[in-house]
Amino acid sequence: VQLQASGGGLVQPGGSLNLSCSASGFNFDNYAMAWFRQAPGKEREGVSCVSSILGHTKYGDSVKGRFTVSRDNLKYAVYLQMNNLKPEDTAVYFCATILSFDCLWWGPDNIAYWGQGTQVTVSS
Repeated sequence: VQLQASGGGLVQPGGSLNLSCSASGFNFDNYAMAWFRQAPGKEREGVSCVSSILGHTKYGDSVKGRFTVSRDNLKYAVYLQMNNLKPEDTAVYFCATILSFDCLWWGPDNIAYWGQGTQVTVSS
């Protein structure tokens, strides 16, 4: 199983980034997929989740209205479009496979697979 995240970088406040996560080694369209982030000295935080087939989405309160999660089951990929980025969005972002087809419970203790992180830094 592999989850390969990419697209992180340095961006100014108010800017945008689009993260991608490429999956392999499991039946991607059977599982919900999520993004988490972890800033230095803080706990890992759920950012967003997208369900397996219908594409229903959920977001953490701090990113609602700014971030959009999507997936492409043909490409085995999940994306996170991040707009109006703020310095407090600075963190390592991880994609993860939820132990379910839906996002009913998408906490960090309900994860089948974790990907490696990609650093997002929002700074002027």
